[in-house]
Amino acid sequence: MASNFTISVHRNSDQLDLRLMGDFDGTSACELLNALEKNGDSVGKVFIHTSGLKRIFPFGRDTFQNNLYVLKNRPMRLIFTGKNSAEIAPEPGKLRRILRMP
Repeated sequence: MASNFTISVHRNSDQLDLRLMGDFDGTSACELLNALEKNGDSVGKVFIHTSGLKRIFPFGRDTFQNNLYVLKNRPMRLIFTGKNSAEIAPEPGKLRRILRMP
């Protein structure tokens, strides 16, 4: 994990908020996937806030997007927010196919 990467986790009833801060590399991507797996039970919406990211490495983005399949059996809706959301979020159609959303 990038030495300055952290994830702030806040959960209430059926919503999970993940605030990403620091540099996003391959290990950071795995940490984000682990946070989604660990905290994603029984949540309908997951907000991934990206404004706290300083640098996004292409390998980190690709690692995250290519491993989203680990969440395929979880009925959660991922919502990316912030100035870096377009750089991290997979294309909407791809995300629906991975997570089996309607």
